[in-house]
Amino acid sequence: MATTLPTPPKVGMVSLGCPKNLVDSERILTKLRSDGYQMSADYAGADVVLVNTCGFLDSAKEESLEAIGEAIAENGRVIVTGCMGKEAEVIRARFPQVLAVTGAHQYEQVVDAVHEAAPPIPSPFLDLVPEAGLKLTPRHYSYLKISEGCNHRCAFCIIPSLRGDLASRRPDAILREAEKLIAAGTRELLVISQDTSAYGIDLRHAEYNWKGAPVRAHMTDLARELGKLGAWVRLHYVYPYPHVEQVIPLMAEGLVTPYLDIPFQHAAPKVLKAMKRPANDAKVLERIKAWRSICPDLAIRSSFVVGFPGETEADFQYLLDWLDEAQLDRVGAFRFEPVEGAAANGLPDHVPEEVKEERFARIMARTAAISAARLQAKVGRTLPVIIDEVDEEGGATGRSQADAPEIDGAVLLRDAGHLSQGDIVSVLIEDADEHDLFGVPLVAR
Repeated sequence: MATTLPTPPKVGMVSLGCPKNLVDSERILTKLRSDGYQMSADYAGADVVLVNTCGFLDSAKEESLEAIGEAIAENGRVIVTGCMGKEAEVIRARFPQVLAVTGAHQYEQVVDAVHEAAPPIPSPFLDLVPEAGLKLTPRHYSYLKISEGCNHRCAFCIIPSLRGDLASRRPDAILREAEKLIAAGTRELLVISQDTSAYGIDLRHAEYNWKGAPVRAHMTDLARELGKLGAWVRLHYVYPYPHVEQVIPLMAEGLVTPYLDIPFQHAAPKVLKAMKRPANDAKVLERIKAWRSICPDLAIRSSFVVGFPGETEADFQYLLDWLDEAQLDRVGAFRFEPVEGAAANGLPDHVPEEVKEERFARIMARTAAISAARLQAKVGRTLPVIIDEVDEEGGATGRSQADAPEIDGAVLLRDAGHLSQGDIVSVLIEDADEHDLFGVPLVAR
């Protein structure tokens, strides 16, 4: 007699904000899937909808509130989690019908709330999870979170109040997760945290056993061991501390992708001091030159805040001149925005909105010109490219080692219909514009 399987409850997920939030969403969904839940791709099919919010900026909070409102309108049964969970009273005041509100990386509380809203139906035939867990990214790349929280107290940031102080994962646990991801098809690991350079400080850089050998809880040791696993290893949110230079030789050797995502935020000394940023611009320029002397292909991306309280025209011009010298490959810019709870709100001499807009336009034009020149220098070279998408017309979209997914440029390919998502191929670069490269694949690997 055939066994009739129960119909499990379905969960929908809306994940907002940074990759760290995305990893949280994946962990929540993995746990729910192991409890027998199915995932719903739309509101209509979900028994309950999770909204993982971002609370870093007021604009991000408003986006989160709009997403909650949409989920309530389309489904009605909504659980809110993530960074904005710290402001449960704000959420409940606007949406009293939400079923539950939890904070950032409170996995157990979120799962408990789902259990209460849509009780699971235990079944040995349904409670199965892929070895690598559930992913919200394509199969060929994965975010790898190595720590939570941050020890810095930058004037414009409220992340420590949302996520607490630095709490590093053990390196052996990170490496086990990376192995599982690669075994499941990951070809690019995107290492994320709030401050990757500080990884392991809270663990006093203790040694842990990994396959019979000691591995320190330190960025350099972790990067080296990850590089041995055979995937691209891309480092995000790296503060420019002196010990970062220890990672550059690993990039030159090919163990680690020659790419650093460094949140400089500004360059003018007065503004950096007001921001309470842990950096000195003169030494940073020297370090960048030293890094590129060791690894000429090193790509550096960063983000900058314009219109910070007290920023003068001279400060902004200093930043533009600094960028001319630094020659960063990828740059994002943001207009300063007061965030409730941030120390910067109380600083004097706030910059008028029209001045912020004018400076934003200038910095984007300057960095676009730098990007165009650096990309043009790659024309005629052969570069490794990872394939993100293949279209029906024989073209494909990929990324070079200088391009992180979602935030950087792309490599647009012709005559690429034989390729598949996740392939890493050698590409002859034929042309370039301000942000993207154009080429043709040579040999698949």
